[in-house]
Amino acid sequence: MSLRVGHGAATHAGLRGRANEDSYLAAAPVFVVADGMGGHEAGARASAAAVAEFQSLVGAAVVSNGEVRAAIERARVNIDALATGQRAAGTTLTGVVLTRVGDAGYWLALNIGDSRTYRWARGRLEQISVDHSVVQELVDSGQMDAETAARHARRNEITRALGAGSVGQADFWMLPAESGDRILVCSDGLSTELDDERIARILDEETEPQEAAQRLVHEALLHGGRDNVTVIVVDALGDGGDDAYDTVPSAQPDDADTDTRPRAAAAGGRA
Repeated sequence: MSLRVGHGAATHAGLRGRANEDSYLAAAPVFVVADGMGGHEAGARASAAAVAEFQSLVGAAVVSNGEVRAAIERARVNIDALATGQRAAGTTLTGVVLTRVGDAGYWLALNIGDSRTYRWARGRLEQISVDHSVVQELVDSGQMDAETAARHARRNEITRALGAGSVGQADFWMLPAESGDRILVCSDGLSTELDDERIARILDEETEPQEAAQRLVHEALLHGGRDNVTVIVVDALGDGGDDAYDTVPSAQPDDADTDTRPRAAAAGGRA
């Protein structure tokens, strides 16, 4: 059995005149976002290098956990090679790869850093990924509550990355993929501007994944747009028949902001 998926994607450099150091890949069965760091050129190259290693998995009928891990390790090697002088390039990486266990479809979720992957299902928003950040460690240890963490001065300090001198490993989760699931993959330019309640409301109100992605980016800009913001929305639509992955990317409106059009691997602010 296969699963039809629809998807939309949008990105914006933000409102502070920064280059866009985010990159993403939105092509079944791979939906990943990377948020670069290390200065605008180094960050853009690092995030692009991370998503590029997943390009070979596009269109595959089945992707194994081992193949995903191998792609991440290749990305780490390539990003480490980008370091110049005392400035180390680095990037976060998060998202899902649609795979199978037997005849059942699964979301293989991955994360390193503080970009995020969520699932919206049955009227409930669940954050799948766990931030690798200083404030998340304080929350986990009971020294800080989530509301305080969202406003804390160190909320952007991450504890794991690809590159940037980090040797921290990615986290993985396997979740059954069911018709009606909506997966949200985003850089922290979204989650630092919109709280979970607002994100959930937009995912509920916008039925088309491309419109949902563009609205999330737009509202992040309305709420300050202090960082690059990138969003992928993936919908599980049901049985795809004989095709391994029957993908349905949403059409772009003619007047869409050119910076929010889907791109296979777009480089262009800080993790």
